[in-house]
Amino acid sequence: MSDPADFNKEQFMYPRAKYRGEFTPENLAFNANLQEFAQRVSTLCSLETSGKIPPEETYKEIKKMWKALKASKRNLLEDRSDGTTSND
Repeated sequence: MSDPADFNKEQFMYPRAKYRGEFTPENLAFNANLQEFAQRVSTLCSLETSGKIPPEETYKEIKKMWKALKASKRNLLEDRSDGTTSND
C-alpha cells in the first residue's frame, strides 16, 4: 500500500474538486480531463513566469493540450448515441 504522506502530497499538488453537474460517465470523464488541463496550464504558467521555460514553449504546450481537450469534448460530449450534440 502507498504511504499516506504520498497521498497528502498528491492531493496538495493536484487537487481535485468533486463533480457537481448532471452525472453521466461522459460528463465525469470530461470534467476530469478539464481539471487536469487547468492544473497543467497553471503549472506551465508558473514555470514560464519563473523563467524555467520560454514563453514560446509554454504557448506550444498549452495549444497542444487545448487541442487534446477539444478532442476529448468532441468524443465524450458530442458523439452521443441519442443523436444530440452540445454547442461549442
